[in-house]
Amino acid sequence: MKRWPILFLLATGAGIAQQTPIVLHAARLLDVESGRLLAPGELLVQGERIVAAGASVTHPPGAKTIDLGDRTLMPGLIDVHVHLFLHPGAEDLQTVEESVPQRTIIATIAARDDLMAGFTAERDMGTEGAGAADTAVRNAINQGLIPGPRLRISGNAIDILGGHEDANRFNPEQHVLSNATYANNAFELVNVIREQFKLGADFIKMYETGRDSFRDGKFSTPYQYTEAELRAAVNEAARVGKQVAVHATGEPGTLYAARAGVVTIDHADQLSDETMRLMKEKQIPAVPTFAISEYFADHAESTEGSAARRRALDYHAQEFRKQMASGIPFAVGSDVGPFPHGTQAREFVLMAKYGMKPVAVIQAGLLNGAKVLGWEGQIGALKPGYFADVIAVQGNPLEDISALERVAFVMKGGVIYRQ
Repeated sequence: MKRWPILFLLATGAGIAQQTPIVLHAARLLDVESGRLLAPGELLVQGERIVAAGASVTHPPGAKTIDLGDRTLMPGLIDVHVHLFLHPGAEDLQTVEESVPQRTIIATIAARDDLMAGFTAERDMGTEGAGAADTAVRNAINQGLIPGPRLRISGNAIDILGGHEDANRFNPEQHVLSNATYANNAFELVNVIREQFKLGADFIKMYETGRDSFRDGKFSTPYQYTEAELRAAVNEAARVGKQVAVHATGEPGTLYAARAGVVTIDHADQLSDETMRLMKEKQIPAVPTFAISEYFADHAESTEGSAARRRALDYHAQEFRKQMASGIPFAVGSDVGPFPHGTQAREFVLMAKYGMKPVAVIQAGLLNGAKVLGWEGQIGALKPGYFADVIAVQGNPLEDISALERVAFVMKGGVIYRQ
């Protein structure tokens, strides 16, 4: 059982930034946009915003100074692909056996764990059968009732009958419900999307491909929606200023998604040259989600299953290097939920392991992550006027990106949650 500092317990009660100015001092401060470290580093925080950032800042009379020692100040981490309503274990069974109230309680604990690990903003990519319960979690966080990251939520994801998230492996006579909401054509998509927005969704999550397989050594995944159907969904979301993100692992589904103009292509194991050309042209980020693949490979039920997942992970890593060479943008999303919440900084480590420079991974995670969440100019950098979403890590993340797994201080909106 994790024992959080007393400061965390006090902070959760109010969730309101103090008006007393706070100066944060550390050995280093990461300027994300330039990719440079300032030494030393200081931040002046007033209320929920950053007032000044640099090697030194003005210390107003009465300001509280917090010396974080030999650590690096940097923006709070961003994960654009999480599942707050999932936890390790048989995913299909937990969505059937656990009630929505129980799963909502679990989601609040997951949100806390992610925040304490330094993730101050996230995108929840579907409640997996818990409907619009994530609306309540997001609103409770925003009202300061519970601790958690800033959230963008999708409610239930959208899928076709018999699709990737349908209850295909259960006795059909039991009529087990899908983990997603059915929409089988453009007309149904528009209706479902309108319902999702009515229930509080910030964006729409759709399953475009699945399930995946290797046939004669070649990756294969059937598409679920046509390009025209995806375009209808994107247009309906855009009508009210919102966007569509897709689970899309390979061709031709990834191409259809890029043509339709989705906001991100999540997983992106396989992208054709034409798909990558469009993604670069339209600045559609790929979200690799390596961490979940590694976890499933490490925790497979059999040696054969582990080997198969390792082959799939190796294939994705090879494709990732081609994608980097193409110049498409990336964002960082872990697919955390089926593996323990609060451990997803592993995704940053794996993206670096598979060929991306640490500074580029951090910029993808923070700068592109802020754009994906619709908070560009508000989070993702330590700049005057930005939200005071700040973490301190032990070590230099530009030299050792695993420093992001060693978070020693967490502030969100001027409230200190971990010190």
